[in-house]
Amino acid sequence: MSAMERDDALEMSAELARLRARVAALENELVEVQARANAAVAAAQERAYWLERWHLDLNAVMRRPTAARVRAAVRKGRRFARVARKVKRRLSG
Repeated sequence: MSAMERDDALEMSAELARLRARVAALENELVEVQARANAAVAAAQERAYWLERWHLDLNAVMRRPTAARVRAAVRKGRRFARVARKVKRRLSG
């Protein structure tokens, strides 16, 4: 085997090692993504289970005028909380 062939073989071996490491990293990332997706699906299924069990149709509830008022009140409450946190940070820092 000539020196050139050995160099090519070493380069191919190094490239193969890099590719294997990348594949392993991608497989680990995929496992993490799948775990997060499974957790999100499980949480959604649990919420849906309780809505079904309580015979609650969120679409029907949210169509009512009272729901619009509640959402508006929640938005105002969140706005107030943001302003209060901002003021607190300015006063303390």
